[in-house]
Amino acid sequence: MWSARHIAVDTSTVLSRLRLACLNAAVLLLSSSIPVRAQAPQTVPEIDAHVTINHFMRTYLQVKDDRDEGASDQLSIGPSMQFYLKPLLRLKQITKFDLDDSKPRPLVLEGGYRYITAPNQPSTDRFEPVLTSHFPLKAGFLVSDRNRADLDWKSGKFNWRYRNKLTVERTFAIRSYHFIPYVAVEPYYVQKYEKWSTTDLYAGTLFPVGKLVQFSTYYEHENNTGTAPNQPKNYIGLVLELYFSRKLK
Repeated sequence: MWSARHIAVDTSTVLSRLRLACLNAAVLLLSSSIPVRAQAPQTVPEIDAHVTINHFMRTYLQVKDDRDEGASDQLSIGPSMQFYLKPLLRLKQITKFDLDDSKPRPLVLEGGYRYITAPNQPSTDRFEPVLTSHFPLKAGFLVSDRNRADLDWKSGKFNWRYRNKLTVERTFAIRSYHFIPYVAVEPYYVQKYEKWSTTDLYAGTLFPVGKLVQFSTYYEHENNTGTAPNQPKNYIGLVLELYFSRKLK
């Protein structure tokens, strides 16, 4: 299996370039939507490059500044493979302006690997089994239910956590342009604390641009009760999504 441990990674340099790429791409989208706060949220950049292989299979590579569960500055990089069921007509209708071709599928099975590295910290090998369901609602709303496990090996020790992310979204139009606001909640069950210790709340928007590029900007509030006192964190997410495909018959 491909492993990023064979690549010399300068975490600080890669994260700086990742932030710069996402900031340059999203600055016009964010300039009118981010509120001014006394304590500015941290910026979390991400790039996802998807390649559709056939009607039932897709792969993607993710590079992300991973701050999940209150983590410090760290880089997560790795591939995933997704397997689909056939699309539903109603799901296709309400997601036709979204470039993510997994959303018209009622069920998506995914397996991924992430190599996670941070300055002056041992690296982590993470395997991510994921099962996502999509449900169409009235008035054009889409509900996504993502069930994911993070299986981590770090310094010879194994830890796991379970995450359930529930997302509600709907497409809106301004003249001929379409954009997709969404809200989501994601609680974590963390093995080392033996409890549901983290909850993330999201509010964001997807911005399709042409047929290959989609931006996502979101505000995230995270509350971590794993240790005392509680550790709330706020983030601004900047995501650049790229979608490619082979010629499908």
